[in-house]
Amino acid sequence: MVEDISAQLDLETYVHQRLRRAKIASRSLATLSTDVKNMALAQMAQALWDAREAILTANREDVVAAQRAGQPAARIDRLLLTEDRIHQMMAGLRQVAELADPVGDRLEVIEHPNGMRMEKVRVPMGVVAMIYESRPNVTVDAAALCLKTGNAAVLRGGREAKSSNVAIVRALHQGLSECGIPSDAIQLIERVERDSVDWIIQAVGLVDLVIPRGGAGLIERVVRNARVPVIETGVGNCHVYVDAFADLAKARAIITNAKTQRPSVCNAAETLLVHQAVADAWLPDIVPALMDLGVEIRGCERARDILSAAGVERIRMADEADWATEYLDLILAVKVVDDLEDAIDHIRRYGTLHSEVIVTEDAVAAENFLSRVDAAVVYHNASSRFTDGFEFGFGAEIGISTQKLHARGPMGLREMTSYKYIVRGDGQVRG
Repeated sequence: MVEDISAQLDLETYVHQRLRRAKIASRSLATLSTDVKNMALAQMAQALWDAREAILTANREDVVAAQRAGQPAARIDRLLLTEDRIHQMMAGLRQVAELADPVGDRLEVIEHPNGMRMEKVRVPMGVVAMIYESRPNVTVDAAALCLKTGNAAVLRGGREAKSSNVAIVRALHQGLSECGIPSDAIQLIERVERDSVDWIIQAVGLVDLVIPRGGAGLIERVVRNARVPVIETGVGNCHVYVDAFADLAKARAIITNAKTQRPSVCNAAETLLVHQAVADAWLPDIVPALMDLGVEIRGCERARDILSAAGVERIRMADEADWATEYLDLILAVKVVDDLEDAIDHIRRYGTLHSEVIVTEDAVAAENFLSRVDAAVVYHNASSRFTDGFEFGFGAEIGISTQKLHARGPMGLREMTSYKYIVRGDGQVRG
């Protein structure tokens, strides 16, 4: 009945009601003890498992609707939940519970000459709004990190995952109730009209931070229209550069993993850059292997000539748009480059400051790449798929920040806090 009433409200009123409830909840969340927060995270994990049948049933509704709408397989994969993926979400909650609570950490202590003691202390942000698309696991990740850091979470998922998100949040609310924490601590904006995003990101005084997580269009819209602080995340036009001195067995394993292990996520590789010194010998080996795994190759003219001479056909010519595209699919752009400098120039022109890889046994070339390539994460001889809060030991992650202010790279607990100064005196006044 509550949802029926909510549906009758105009959109602005509906959204602002939810935001006000989150704001009120944030005040009590800020002072929760670590033990209570950890207990709640454990209860939320158990509640997910207890509700798994309802969650999977709701998810099947979303998946069927997406299939009928003609969504590509990679996007279906982002949406799909299984018992194994529920286990992963539970593991994320439990890992967050095991991590140190940053709230209250003393970052700095200053002893003033007049006897005052100034302490710089970590505090919650307040109300954190997540605007995201088709991945239901983000619902759990965001709720976990917000709760552990004493923040209220406002979650606005995509239309395609609505049933899944409703079922998940219902389970999370059950976990909160087991520990006496109000359900208003996690607000799901169930009305997914396009304008609901604008009412959230312009709610000055009700929302303290917005984090968009999704495709380039969503992120651009939030950044352009927001009136509250935004952390830009996620667009991953990631490159793997195979140097003249690469171990080609390592290169094969890295590009195969980076492209095919889960192509629908932002840390998957989208472009393969190959030094001309190894291109003639290696491209006719690696490209057919990738094609056998279902990867469509779009090559530059030099790559196509090399592959054609080796009898590898069906290679589409890459155009300017291909170098700039985050495919999120089994598509890979391939370019032969003159040298390391050429590879870095290409990354500077088309990269999105997310994750970049060099494969080489030349320590000088590796350090040159690592120091000069501007990205949130740069790798030497490892797959870009490791750009993930879980892999970095942060538990669940709120997103991958591709900007430089406040947070960069995988965002964990510390990135979900601000700080304030606490000054203790004994009657001091300034003359």
